[in-house]
Amino acid sequence: MSEIVHVALDAMGGDNAPGEIIKGAMDAISERSDIKVTLVGQEDVIKKELEQYTYPKERVLIRHASEMIEMAEPPVNAIRTKKDSSIVVGMNMVKQGEADAIVSAGSTGALLAGGQLLVGRIKGIERPPLAPLIPTTKGVSLLIDCGANVDARSSHLVQFAQMGSIYMEHVVGIKNPKVAIVNIGSEEEKGNALVKETYPLLKECPGINFIGSIEARDIPGGYADVIVCEAFVGNVILKLYEGLAGTLVSKIKEGLTSTPISTVGAMLAKPALKKTLKDFDASKYGGAPLLGCKGLVVKTHGSAKAMEVKNSIIQCVTFKQQDINGKIKENIIRKDEA
Repeated sequence: MSEIVHVALDAMGGDNAPGEIIKGAMDAISERSDIKVTLVGQEDVIKKELEQYTYPKERVLIRHASEMIEMAEPPVNAIRTKKDSSIVVGMNMVKQGEADAIVSAGSTGALLAGGQLLVGRIKGIERPPLAPLIPTTKGVSLLIDCGANVDARSSHLVQFAQMGSIYMEHVVGIKNPKVAIVNIGSEEEKGNALVKETYPLLKECPGINFIGSIEARDIPGGYADVIVCEAFVGNVILKLYEGLAGTLVSKIKEGLTSTPISTVGAMLAKPALKKTLKDFDASKYGGAPLLGCKGLVVKTHGSAKAMEVKNSIIQCVTFKQQDINGKIKENIIRKDEA
């Protein structure tokens, strides 16, 4: 029998908590026998929500947390003062080895702060990056960093490339993943000071398959498996990606129903269109891991529904089974060793 992976799930975080969060947990438990989930949050609220489900009691537990961290609260202050919040209680479960991972749709800032202050960084990791999978025409690419380190240094970006390569090979299953740095052109001499400083370091970095620069327009085409950038650029790319996808879907639906003839055509095209749009649904890939922490921290969208929560929980199993943290410890070149 496979080893049970224990996930602490922030039941109170996100726009659709607790309903969609708990439904995602139930779906994950139903789909996999190697998962145990502790729902962290207000016990009475969680118990009421669980009344509608039949589930194995030994694999769905509750850990009471009386407080919640709101989206607008200053992250570091919230982590330090709201010690009985669902995020802090879940983080401490990971820190103390009670859980293998924490998954939350709550405050991104609080999750990032808690990942560093409570769970802690792996020795030698300078900055843990947030790394979501984004859909492309060839499958998925890892965007690293998309929100954790706005003012990164070149040494940080090199570690992002290394950690991203490990994740894509051992969690996603892409052998020798192609690594590229986000730039405003393909030429090596282009870019801002950070990109110009980082480019030669990535060229010389052993253990990664660096292919050079990638322009934003080439990202959806899947030209690189690991897309390296600092968090300001990464977050802009991610938000534009998500916004444009929503706009295109809306405009396509509008166009397909604008006339009686197009409506008939839409009915005929619906199965193929539905499959194509499903391929570009980011929720099926789970959440974004905060790589480089001593325990696994996964951030889902604030608007996450059950499918994304379920897939975020399931991705924790692969992360644990593949010992991603162990591989990071073994393979990351620290600045003092380079």
